[in-house]
Amino acid sequence: MERLPSFSGLTAFYAAARHGTLTAAAQELNVSQPAVSRRIAALEADLGCALFDRSRKPVRMTPQGKDLLQALHSGFGQIEASVARLRQSAQGRVVTVSAPAGFVAFWLIPRLGALENAFPGVTIRILSQEYGEAIRPGDLLIRFGLPGAGAGQELRLLGDEVFPVASPLYLSRLGMAADGYDFARMTLLTMEAARSQWHDWPSWFQEAGLPMPPGARALDFNSYAMLVNAALAGQGVCLAWGGVLDSFLDTGALVRLEGPGASSAHGYFASARDGLAAGRDVREILAWIAEKEG
Repeated sequence: MERLPSFSGLTAFYAAARHGTLTAAAQELNVSQPAVSRRIAALEADLGCALFDRSRKPVRMTPQGKDLLQALHSGFGQIEASVARLRQSAQGRVVTVSAPAGFVAFWLIPRLGALENAFPGVTIRILSQEYGEAIRPGDLLIRFGLPGAGAGQELRLLGDEVFPVASPLYLSRLGMAADGYDFARMTLLTMEAARSQWHDWPSWFQEAGLPMPPGARALDFNSYAMLVNAALAGQGVCLAWGGVLDSFLDTGALVRLEGPGASSAHGYFASARDGLAAGRDVREILAWIAEKEG
């Protein structure tokens, strides 16, 4: 029987491969970044091959690394499924939904009552993470990113349209309206740290075919929930993803600024952690969320 590599090395590689950075892997494993690096280096020495190509930035997985990741997806998935079944048998019918904080705050929570009414015998447990935090495992995983970047079969949620929104009080204070406004006089609410993952103002103006206002004032946040709350408080104009802020648009708390919009391949994607082997409750809640999108 072939000797297996160190479990700590496998978990370090698995976390780094899924998150793309040693920092995020260290956060998930609750160890230091150098410790993750040492574990991966020891694993590579044991296997006799490189798992990451470190000759360029950002580092990329080698073909051998991709083969190992595929095997670990299957192996760890089976372990997680068994653990979940054991926990649920002790706790009753529990489904954990893991999602970005913005999706939880602005899409899921407004629909939480309807979700609980639809599944009265199931306890819904919600795990949220801010941008940059390690993904916390759940029975049902919702992520933001590019299609195909996740594991297993995924459903795309919400639209791909990105457009500016603002509080009517903010527009009124500036003497503007949804069909008559000047970006140069507005405060642009931003998430610059997430610019590589989604539209921020420079890429939105470029996609919409509009010039970026020179010297435009910006107010930066590291949380989309904070950014939206600032827009609701009349502190500036923010970008909305189609379907995410509908509850505020429906009540008039925010209004969409008329004019060009932009689209993006990035979006929200949902999947069952165990794929086709997921339990009935998980599969039905996933279908319910997909049906209620937007």
